[in-house]
Amino acid sequence: MAENTREEASIKIGKRTFIIAFSILLLLIITVGILTRVVPTGSYARQIVDGKEILVSNSFQLTEVAKLPIYRWFTAPVEVLGSSDGAVIIVIIFFLLAVSIAFSLLEKSDIMSLFISKIVKKFSNMKYLLMAIIVFFFMLLGAVLGTFEENIALVPIIIAVAYCLGWDSLVGLGMSMLASCFGFTAAITNPFSIAITQEISDLPLYSGSGFRVIIFIIFYAVVFLFLFRYARKIEKNPEKSLVYGEDASLREKYRNIDSLEQVLNQKTPEDYKKLKTATLAFGAFVVLIFASIILASFISVLSDLTLPIIGLLFLVGGLVSSTIAGIPIKERMKIIGRAIAGIAPGIILILMAMSVKFIISQGGIMDTILYYTATAIMSTSPYVAILLIYGLILLLELFVGSSSAKAFLVMPLIAPLSDLVGITRQSSVLAFCFADGFSNIIYPTNPVLLICLGLTVVSYTKWMKWTIKLQLVSLALAAIFLFISVAINYGPF
Repeated sequence: MAENTREEASIKIGKRTFIIAFSILLLLIITVGILTRVVPTGSYARQIVDGKEILVSNSFQLTEVAKLPIYRWFTAPVEVLGSSDGAVIIVIIFFLLAVSIAFSLLEKSDIMSLFISKIVKKFSNMKYLLMAIIVFFFMLLGAVLGTFEENIALVPIIIAVAYCLGWDSLVGLGMSMLASCFGFTAAITNPFSIAITQEISDLPLYSGSGFRVIIFIIFYAVVFLFLFRYARKIEKNPEKSLVYGEDASLREKYRNIDSLEQVLNQKTPEDYKKLKTATLAFGAFVVLIFASIILASFISVLSDLTLPIIGLLFLVGGLVSSTIAGIPIKERMKIIGRAIAGIAPGIILILMAMSVKFIISQGGIMDTILYYTATAIMSTSPYVAILLIYGLILLLELFVGSSSAKAFLVMPLIAPLSDLVGITRQSSVLAFCFADGFSNIIYPTNPVLLICLGLTVVSYTKWMKWTIKLQLVSLALAAIFLFISVAINYGPF
């Protein structure tokens, strides 16, 4: 949870938030552990194509693999660091710490206050236009460039903007993380879902984009309307906010932009000049962050390095800016220590979330789940088949969060299977995008969701309560679009 005091970290995982998330993840670990005991083990053959491991269809065989000892269900959060996902986990943890430290430094030096006040003042009489622009911006980044994790660093800034405009942390999360996720899902040229799945399915690159643009526009309208209605409701009655008590102190700080500027104006002319220079310096780092996101979308070598680069830029930006603002080194060290201590419980949650996939993989049942589901799909009608494909990828998303990793795992099966059941491969690609994307903000095994909630006062249960209606609408829309794709023979094939 976020706390805005000089004695505590600006970003802090609260006890209640931690206990709820810990309990849910522990239940998931035990559940998948039990699955490894009851589901037969099996495997598909793999082959290396262009340096990437691809599953070979029609190669499934049952295997005799020793059952995973029960104690390893609970040592998995440690063991996962030595797995193939270990490097990714370390990067995620570094990113979480970097954002927490940088945001704490920016808060304590009043750089964040000045930065946000300059943005909000320009839109003080057009707040819903600003909301529309922010939502569109984050959705477009996801739909075109495939950014999602990279946007985490901007979440605290957008939440502060939401406070200044009279809203709450949920609206801030909605304009940033929620919008990013929906944009990633309603993909137009997303290189991590559209490009890879079309390549594996032997489809022309970015074919079928016209239909996907329509889908993007409709989902943009749905997300904006959802946020607009909630923001209007809590404007009229702030107590209607689901986090009214939790973020009261932060809302109080940011609720009036004029009072915020009065606090800033109480500084001496010399201190205020330092603060303005520091804010400009931080703005330069924000520009560098956006530039790195865009470059990574066009330079494949940079794509795997985007997250650590952004984390490093945000951390250096916080250190440099707070130094310019005049924060003594001793005070900065205290702020850094409190930031690390405040966010440390989030590291435990991330390790637990990533261990769910580890247990399934070590238990040898991932391929078995794929095989039996694919077999069931073959005996159904096209309309049922497309929903089953959607459901299969939704299930896999619980264990495998990475879009590209999941594509290499499942699409070699799904592409030829689509031909057999009478649906186009393009429809299967669409089903993959829908299932891979929306669940990113539902499943507690997704580290991005855990990080973003950890940067706020919002618990997982409050998040689910707030988004459940939107999720049901998204599910219905996804089914409708999938049925339309089957009906129109969405292609080229």
